[in-house]
Amino acid sequence: MRSLVRPALSLLLIFTILTGVVYPLAVTGAARLLFARQAEGSALLRGGRVVGSSLIGQPFDSPRYFWSRPSATSPHPYNAASSSGSNIGPSTPALSDAVRARIAALRAADPTASATVPADLVTASASGLDPHISPGAAMYQARRVAGARAMSEQRVRALIERHIEGRTWGVLGEPRVNVLLLNLALDEAR
Repeated sequence: MRSLVRPALSLLLIFTILTGVVYPLAVTGAARLLFARQAEGSALLRGGRVVGSSLIGQPFDSPRYFWSRPSATSPHPYNAASSSGSNIGPSTPALSDAVRARIAALRAADPTASATVPADLVTASASGLDPHISPGAAMYQARRVAGARAMSEQRVRALIERHIEGRTWGVLGEPRVNVLLLNLALDEAR
C-alpha cells in the first residue's frame, strides 16, 4: 500500500506545482509580454482616472451618448464577473418581448427615426460584454446624439466614420465601432 501512496502523493505535488503555479505564471508573463495593454485590462485614462475599458462594454443611457449593445449579464449590465449570454432561444417569447421593448425605447428616444433598427442594438452578444456596435447601429443613433448635443448630424456622422475599426487582420469579424471610444471623442469634440 505504501508503495502506491508515495508515488501518488509525489505526482499530486508535482502536478499541483506545475499546473497551479508554473503554468499560470508562464501564461501571465507571456500575456504581459505579448499583449501588455490587454493583460492590464485595456483601461482608458482621462485626466489621470480610469473611465472604462476598451474591451468591456459600458452602459450609456443619456441621449447625448451612443448606446451600447444590450448586455445579458446580471444583476448589473456589463459585469465582467458574470460574463455569459442570456441563453434565451430565438423561439422564446421572452426574447421577442425584450427585443420589442428595446425597439420601443429606441423609437421613443428618436421618434423621427424611420430606418430599420439594427439587430445589434436590440440583441445581446454572446458574452454580454461586447464594447462594439456595427457602423450601421452607430449611424442609426447619429440624429439623436446630434440633436441632444446641438451638433450637426453631419459632424457626428464624420466622427463615427473616423471611429470605424476594420476587420481584424483584414479578414476576421466585421467592421465595428467601439462605443466608449466614440463617446469619449464626442466629449472631446465640444
